[in-house]
Amino acid sequence: MSPTWNNGDPIAPEPVSALGWGRVVLRGALLGLVVFGGLALLLIARLFEKPLFGVDRPVTPYITQAVCRTTFVIMGLGLLVRGPRLKVPGAVVANHSSWLDIFALNARKNVYFVSKSEVASWPGIGWLARATGTVFIKRDPRDVKNQVFVFEERLSHGHRLLFFPEGTSTDSLRVLPFKPTLFAPFFSDAIVHDMHIQPVTVIYHPPDGTDPRFYGWWGDMGFGEHLLKVLAQRKQGTVELVYHAPVRVDDFPNRKSLARYLEEQVRSAHSRLIE
Repeated sequence: MSPTWNNGDPIAPEPVSALGWGRVVLRGALLGLVVFGGLALLLIARLFEKPLFGVDRPVTPYITQAVCRTTFVIMGLGLLVRGPRLKVPGAVVANHSSWLDIFALNARKNVYFVSKSEVASWPGIGWLARATGTVFIKRDPRDVKNQVFVFEERLSHGHRLLFFPEGTSTDSLRVLPFKPTLFAPFFSDAIVHDMHIQPVTVIYHPPDGTDPRFYGWWGDMGFGEHLLKVLAQRKQGTVELVYHAPVRVDDFPNRKSLARYLEEQVRSAHSRLIE
């Protein structure tokens, strides 16, 4: 398991005003209705989808995408997108700054997240992750064979996998080194010649007058506390997604060179924010 990144300088919590609490209640109620209503609809659809299509999911990913897009509208959070999305079999990698990354990346492309196995047991979040088809893996070099098997199966059904090679989230102001070990399964003989990977840069533009790290969620920050802060904010900022050109895995001699190239691409659009 990757250690949690922590720069030792957390954001001091600010008291929520009366109007802020009003926004929390209104937005929170609407979000709960959309997220859990969407989950109920997804589970009902899956009752018919699974017997007919098995691992394939021709319907339910669009429910997830609609929920994520609606979430941004409810929060008043802008979403800018640049660059073409992946249209061939493969995976997507992105830098990781916040739980909001999942909503942003799902809002513009049907993807299936690859997550550490511990997330499956997290209350609430683990349930949502399993329902939306998240792939859970053990980040252990000894488990690569099993990862290859799972990836082969999902990719053979046209699933586009998305993972965060940094292994942890940050304060949104930097990109951490990509971990080459996470790319090992893509060099399997069975899939290496068909695999493409697209790097995506996620950039957070905070609300005017707030800490530049406003949307960052890292270290031991509580999810509830961070969600409360975002919901209470009157005028939100913007999340920007920059989709870079996909690359073929077999164009690289090994996982280290691939990880280095993808990291450089992600940094190229994020450089103005990195220390």
